[in-house]
Amino acid sequence: MAQVQSAIQGTCNAKFELVRQEFDRNFRERGEVGASVAITIDGQTVVDLWGGVADPQTGRTWEKDSKVVVWSSTKGATALCAHILADRGELDLDAPVAKYWPEFGNNGKETIRVRMLLNHQAGVAALREPLPVGAFLDWERMTSALARETPWWEPGTRHGYHAFTFGWLVGEVVKRVSGQSVGAFFADQVAKRNNVDFWIGLPEELEPTVAPDIPPAPPAPGEPVSPVFMVAMTEPESLQAKQLLNTGGYFPDPSQFDSRAGHAAEIPAVSGITNGRGLAAMYALLAGGTKNSVVSERQIARMAAVSSASGSDASLLLPTRFSLGYVKSIDNRRISPSPDDSILMSEDAFGHPGVGGSVGFADPRARMSFGYAMNRMGAGAGLNARGQSLVDAAYRSLGYSSNASGAWTREG
Repeated sequence: MAQVQSAIQGTCNAKFELVRQEFDRNFRERGEVGASVAITIDGQTVVDLWGGVADPQTGRTWEKDSKVVVWSSTKGATALCAHILADRGELDLDAPVAKYWPEFGNNGKETIRVRMLLNHQAGVAALREPLPVGAFLDWERMTSALARETPWWEPGTRHGYHAFTFGWLVGEVVKRVSGQSVGAFFADQVAKRNNVDFWIGLPEELEPTVAPDIPPAPPAPGEPVSPVFMVAMTEPESLQAKQLLNTGGYFPDPSQFDSRAGHAAEIPAVSGITNGRGLAAMYALLAGGTKNSVVSERQIARMAAVSSASGSDASLLLPTRFSLGYVKSIDNRRISPSPDDSILMSEDAFGHPGVGGSVGFADPRARMSFGYAMNRMGAGAGLNARGQSLVDAAYRSLGYSSNASGAWTREG
């Protein structure tokens, strides 16, 4: 890909000069097209940078308010909605899902607890029922289909990433408890109250701010590919194939996910639209050092604690580690044939990457929040070199060092 002139704009505290340097290198050396990165410490912004091209077809530049579909980074916002309700005592994470969503309690799903949805342990990671074109844009169709589905494994006995279904599963519980759609609840309880430019269901007036995603190039012959993609392409009846290919055309078709209808739809596992600043602003509410936290410290501790991590992920076919709705640091560099199936943070951090390479997370011990979003998608199920280089630079700026498992640590 041709080199893009970054024309980096924004602000960067001198202590985080390494982040600015790596952001610039992403454009000069790693094929970045348009992107933004933001970091807060103690609730105060220390990095807010953006640059490049939002739309290569028109030459539109990436501006301060440019946004992009951040794919699974959306899950962090959706999980937060459930935690807000749990923290208020309105949602019991140990209760059966059927307590709130009676239609769900059948076909082997009767004992699934709410926490299993957040933990990726429910076993409802894909739909066997063929989905027609546009199905992902129809909330009732998707939740009804999930209520009819049979788990792929005995719920609670293992975990497997619920790449798309997570959003409707958790989102329907949020809807049943709060009386609002997950997008409306997030807007009312988080985004509007805290000036967080993050949308699950984008208003039409903000459509001109969206940068279209640039899908990753197909792998060249002999190029390493993540196991989940390999199995999906070679075993049509597999969980992986049903998960990635039975999407009613939503994935990976830009005419759906990057259309006005796709942007307006609430698909709360993958359709969130924001930028690095929006991701960092949301996670700043969970990183300490701000009076605007939307949940208690006790709830934040629950959000950060590992709750499912044993064995290989039934969906991704690699080790994964989850807290209640969030991803924890995981180093698969020696295991996966793809270099982009890891996410290296500190052990205190929790957040969520999105396919292609976006990421947002909170690190309560460092009192740091981090957000990165870009339009040129990369390969793999974790972070690629562009996003990971920025995370690494942030931790180095705080005096952290990388340990043997790839996680970032600090003495004291």
